[in-house]
Order: sequence, then C-alpha cells, then structure tokens
Amino acid sequence: MKKNKTEDIFIQFIVENKENFYRLAFSYVKNAEDALDIVQESIEKTIAKKASLKDGQSIKSWFYKIVVNTSLDFLRKHKKMSLVDEEALEYFISGENDVYQDIDLQRSLDELPMKFKSIIILRFFEDLQIDEVAEILHENTNTIKTRLYKALKLLRIKMNGSSF
Repeated sequence: MKKNKTEDIFIQFIVENKENFYRLAFSYVKNAEDALDIVQESIEKTIAKKASLKDGQSIKSWFYKIVVNTSLDFLRKHKKMSLVDEEALEYFISGENDVYQDIDLQRSLDELPMKFKSIIILRFFEDLQIDEVAEILHENTNTIKTRLYKALKLLRIKMNGSSF
C-alpha cells in the first residue's frame, strides 16, 4: 500500500509540473520535439530509478536533476545547440509585452557557457533555491554561489553590449 501512495504522489507531481519540466528541457535544446522527448525519457528514467529516491530528498530537485542530466546527455549526443527564432520564442513566452527584451536576454543567455547558463535557468527561471541548484548540478553550494555571481556579471556585460 505504501508503494501505491508513493506512485500516486510521483504521478501527481509529474502532472502538476509537466510545463516546468518541458520549459527546462526546451531551455537546453531549443526544439519542441526534442524537449518533449527529453521529458518523456526523464519520466522513464525516474520510474526505473524511483527506488533511488532517498528519504528526505526532495522529489522536485531529484527530478530536475534527471531532466538537466538528460538534456545535457542529449546535447552531447547530438552536439547541437540552436538559437530560438523570434517566432518560436514568442510562442513559448506567454503574455510578455516586451518580446524584444526577452529575445536579447535569450540570446545573451545562450552565449554563456553551459555551467553558468544552467545555474541561471535553474535559479531564476525554475525558481529553485541555491542548495537545490547545487544538488541538481552535483556541486558545492559555495561553488554555485560563485558561479551565479559570475554568470550574472557575464550576462549583464552581454546584455549591455547588445543594447549599443
């Protein structure tokens, strides 16, 4: 009976957060079909590895870790990173008035090295805490703080440079 309750919680979690997982995968691969494949593969991996979820470990950070790693594996296998065209970006940004600012942000973010880009995506776009980001990326909390500071500094430089 405990197993069914755990499965029910897991299924509910996936259903309630599927858009977040898709957005996270899409932020890495910039392709709708690939992002859906990554989410599906992540769910399959999670079902296969659900016994590895430790007591007290957040299912949220555990699943995000799987989505991030699956996305990175996909990028390594396909060695591709594509820029999002304006039309696709408008489709995925719901209700934002200033699309141009978001395009500049997206382009600047895409130019960052992956170790910085991942931290910004997880911290600000997925609204995860620093310790959750550290857990997902298998890094020390202080390392994440340092990289976040540097990533924001690089992003600020890129954004200011693109506005001239």
